[in-house]
Amino acid sequence: MLNVTLFTKKDCPPCEEVKANLAALQTKYPHRLAEIDVEADAALRAKYTNLVPVLEIGPYTISAPISAQKLQMTLGAASDRKSQLEKLDDPIYKYKTEKGKTLSTGDRISYWISKRYLLLLNLFMLLYVGLPFLAPTLMKLGAEAPAQALYRVYKPLCHQFAFRSFFVFGEQPFYPLAEANVAGYKTFEEVTGIVGVDDPYSMTRFDARNYIGDDTVGYKVALCERDIAIYLAILFFGIVFGLTGRRFKSLHWIAWLLLGIAPIGLDGFSQLFSQFNWEWLSALVPYRESTPFLRVLTGALFGLATAWFAYPNIEESMSETRQYYLKKNAVIQASE
Repeated sequence: MLNVTLFTKKDCPPCEEVKANLAALQTKYPHRLAEIDVEADAALRAKYTNLVPVLEIGPYTISAPISAQKLQMTLGAASDRKSQLEKLDDPIYKYKTEKGKTLSTGDRISYWISKRYLLLLNLFMLLYVGLPFLAPTLMKLGAEAPAQALYRVYKPLCHQFAFRSFFVFGEQPFYPLAEANVAGYKTFEEVTGIVGVDDPYSMTRFDARNYIGDDTVGYKVALCERDIAIYLAILFFGIVFGLTGRRFKSLHWIAWLLLGIAPIGLDGFSQLFSQFNWEWLSALVPYRESTPFLRVLTGALFGLATAWFAYPNIEESMSETRQYYLKKNAVIQASE
């Protein structure tokens, strides 16, 4: 028996007409009718609202206006194709037919994830960028052991240099190196007494990495300034993407390179290369230490552009998954 899927919506006279024509052809072309309300899913609504009724009969899809003649021809073609595949005893066709009869646990998990992936991503980003602020909060409250555990968890994920990190509960939100020339702020060297960290080969860099702070200076956030900006920007886009109905189109890859990759690459790599103390390179790339403002700006641009490039593509894939399982479930229910 043929499976016929009708994409419909409420108050749709043409849809009722198609259903009546299908009923009249039931004897000649036996079929099961599965109905899907396009209002049940945002992607279906955007795709089909102005096209309903839409019919899927085997591999064939027809949309309004659907005449009785067009419907009969499509049912006939799908019926003939089904008969041929059954005569050939095609193993792939048999496998797909059997697979389409039940919703497995894997199917249900996949459908659940496809509906809630954005919430899961946003919660992950919130947790990932939130826990680094919990570490200094715990230090301030005197819970040093769990705070140190959080710093250790994030240490493989970030350099954690104190002179490139935010501080909370202290005099300043950051303590840049003197070489950064940030006017109006005490430098890292002034408040800690740790000097020589401008040399990438200096062992004092380990001291700067392990430095957490105190009640006067404040306590270091467990992720650096740039990483905080990156993940907060991704979280921000994820929230806006959800609140606006996931309607953003994916950022063009050239725009992603120009807005996201180029600024962070220029700021980060020019700083890195300039500090190698290679004579031949110093003539080309003068020594520089980036500022907290530039790290936040380039990090935020990278995070925002990356999320804008990736999330709409993820949504496109997930919407296809949702449509597949909505259709599969409707067909299964129609056959019961």
